[in-house]
Amino acid sequence: MIVNSKTTNKELKKGLYLVPTPIGNLNDITFRALETLKKSDFILCEDTRVSKNLLNKYEIGAELISNHKFNEKKNLSKIIDILKKGSIVSMISDAGTPSISDPGSILVNECVKNMIEIVPLPGPSAVTTALSASGFSDKFFFYGFLSDKNNEILKILESTKKIDSSIIFFISAKKINKMIPYIKKKFSGRKILICREMSKLYEEFIRSDIDKLKLFEKNLKGELTIVISEKLDKKSSLELSESDKSTIKKMINKLSIKEITNLIYQNNPVSKKIIYKYCLDIKNEN
Repeated sequence: MIVNSKTTNKELKKGLYLVPTPIGNLNDITFRALETLKKSDFILCEDTRVSKNLLNKYEIGAELISNHKFNEKKNLSKIIDILKKGSIVSMISDAGTPSISDPGSILVNECVKNMIEIVPLPGPSAVTTALSASGFSDKFFFYGFLSDKNNEILKILESTKKIDSSIIFFISAKKINKMIPYIKKKFSGRKILICREMSKLYEEFIRSDIDKLKLFEKNLKGELTIVISEKLDKKSSLELSESDKSTIKKMINKLSIKEITNLIYQNNPVSKKIIYKYCLDIKNEN
């Protein structure tokens, strides 16, 4: 990929900037994010105490406005007025990307209604970080935080288990043992990656077959990012028996490869892909 360095503007246009912040390691901030924050008139923060750790490190002195899930609706008119006056306002969350399981979408929608410029910056995300380390399908469904209520948990997992792609949840570490029996019940046959403290000192990636997943003996801390694999074909690891191979050789000149594959597959634990490939190999030898 070729980066065009000439596209960087010295002056930022007025509006709302959605600025991702590191999910753990403060060095993961981007140059563009730092430049934007330094040129902002106001910075909206979930917890100003948490945000100051980042802002102080990079000597960013913009005025901070507390903006979290409990006061974001109350703040709307005030922030919209600030934006309408031509200010540059950045929104950050404690970690990751605003609006993704964090405050942001309410203000974004209000800016859309008022025709205020919205500028999203790319950057850190627990979702894509965890998925990239999973080795699972890059097609994924992201749910966000799971509910604390048993009935809602079962409904969510019941509906998502039908999705044949990677599935990503956020779960509080204190609740993981409560969740494991539900996960094993609904996602049997798949694999799981549990990401803890990503990009931090005690970063840990726990991999397991879901059917072999056990409760944690020690109490974990923080938030976990859970990645469940796509549906796995249990037959794909099996091989054709010698009797199946002999049967295929007898039929290879009498039936099409597709017909043979369907016949063998009906009463066989081997995947169609393996059967078809063997038929093709035999056909090419003749």
